[in-house]
Amino acid sequence: MKRRGIWLGLGAILVVMAVGIGFYQHQLRDRANGEPQGGPIDLPSTEGEFSLSQLDDDQLAVVFFGYTWCPDVCPMSLAVVRQVMGRLDPEQRRRVVPLMVSVDPERDTLARLEEYLGFFGEEFIGATGSQEALEEVTQRYGVVWRRVETPDSAMAYTIDHSASLFLVDPEGEIRRRVLHSPTSGPLQAALAQALKEG
Repeated sequence: MKRRGIWLGLGAILVVMAVGIGFYQHQLRDRANGEPQGGPIDLPSTEGEFSLSQLDDDQLAVVFFGYTWCPDVCPMSLAVVRQVMGRLDPEQRRRVVPLMVSVDPERDTLARLEEYLGFFGEEFIGATGSQEALEEVTQRYGVVWRRVETPDSAMAYTIDHSASLFLVDPEGEIRRRVLHSPTSGPLQAALAQALKEG
């Protein structure tokens, strides 16, 4: 009985590893297809209808694609954005708009996004949309995401997703793409340079 439990546990670990490797290869394949194009983001948000074109000419959006039920990567990335925002002077802070686009429209209502992002700061905006709208935007930004059913979990499903941060101007041009990092250094350096460029 004990041996059977060990084999079941090892089997579960191998399945998780296989899924993870497959997702990683998918990300690499996607990355090999070229740099993300960026472009407009026009979605319902916690601040009404959000559009990059509404930003002032000297503002940048720090765009992150994720979901509120994410156990690790999303809260870590948002905490990094919060740390960097806290180090900006008032004028720099005015020029930076943190935006989380949820790729879990089934669970992430605007009310849920507003409550969740409130833990990171009042400047944070949450946005989401229909499956079709999200697929169109994420394809342009080179974001890989997919739903993974977890029938034995209370959550029922998770969403695997890539975790880059994008510094985007009002025209939808990606000024910088910052790879996921548990520390604030890479984002802080990229943001400082992008703000200096105007």
